[in-house]
Amino acid sequence: MRSLSTTVPYTLTRLGVLMAPDPAEPFETAGVLNPASGRTPDGRLHLLPRLVADGNVSRVGLAEVELRDGVPVGVRRQGVVLAPDEGWERGLHNAGVEDPRTTWVPGLGRHLMTYVAYGPLGPRLALATSTDLRSWRRLGPVQFAYQPDLDTDLNLFPNKDAVFFPEPVPGPDGRPCYAMLHRPMWDLGWFRPGEGVHLPAGTTDERPGIWISYVPVDEVHADLSALARPRNHRVVALSEFPYEELKIGAGPPPLRVPEGWLLIHHGVTGHAPSGWDPTTQRVEYSAGAMLLDPADPARVLARTAEPILAPDTEDEKAGTVPNVVFPTAIEEVDGVRYVFYGMADTKIGVARLDHTP
Repeated sequence: MRSLSTTVPYTLTRLGVLMAPDPAEPFETAGVLNPASGRTPDGRLHLLPRLVADGNVSRVGLAEVELRDGVPVGVRRQGVVLAPDEGWERGLHNAGVEDPRTTWVPGLGRHLMTYVAYGPLGPRLALATSTDLRSWRRLGPVQFAYQPDLDTDLNLFPNKDAVFFPEPVPGPDGRPCYAMLHRPMWDLGWFRPGEGVHLPAGTTDERPGIWISYVPVDEVHADLSALARPRNHRVVALSEFPYEELKIGAGPPPLRVPEGWLLIHHGVTGHAPSGWDPTTQRVEYSAGAMLLDPADPARVLARTAEPILAPDTEDEKAGTVPNVVFPTAIEEVDGVRYVFYGMADTKIGVARLDHTP
């Protein structure tokens, strides 16, 4: 068996709170968290935070990042850019467009947003695209192509934590593909009592982990909506170390670095009963990192045995869901990279990403 390196030469240094709920904003009464990010055509850096209103209804906002000496220190709110307006984003007693992740794809000349549509059957992945971060065109729910060797249909399962690579990568057959990481969840008992866990063929660990799916570049260039129909699904990484005991999921979009593709991910420990009520969970979310092979991004080259950021400050330890750091975006300013992350499902923090010798 191949020995996996635990050396990933990158660290995170927290810089503080960047955005907190504004009591005067009704869409933010239950928190601002887990932002996407990007630059508008004028080059200005923006976050797209998840805004949570009373009743756990989520929207995606837009906020320009304020810089002081090149360091993010605050935001200027610019309204809502995506709301749960479609029927498949709303249930009878819930609604939401949640946890957006955005990737600028130069080859397409647009931002790709993955988000969680919290509809009648719980959390499902959906896609939208934009050229300016303000106007978004929905591509609809993700429809995973049937893959006979898995002996199941990925569309049966809730899914979260999806991110696109910013450039084409080799697919399983060597063809250039746009690739998406995502995290299926195999326990169906939360909406059909007694149904329990259904695992794909070849999978023995029921804990949610990171998968990858592909769409050939030529198909996307012919029809952008092909991005919502990925295929060739493969496992990338499952829980391995103590800080990932319950589950893992992708964080910000993968970042190309000299060592490969740097993926900052989250690992979860603690106790999480079936269902989606955060008040019943006693968990801790920490950030780890792994390196993926540029020649085969489904292959992990190295991953950290310990978290590179764990809940420590009061803002990370107290909130809607205590003890959470949840990285979701990376941006570069004047040659320095910054990671934006959710703090206890209530606020947004920023940390500096450094390369270590």
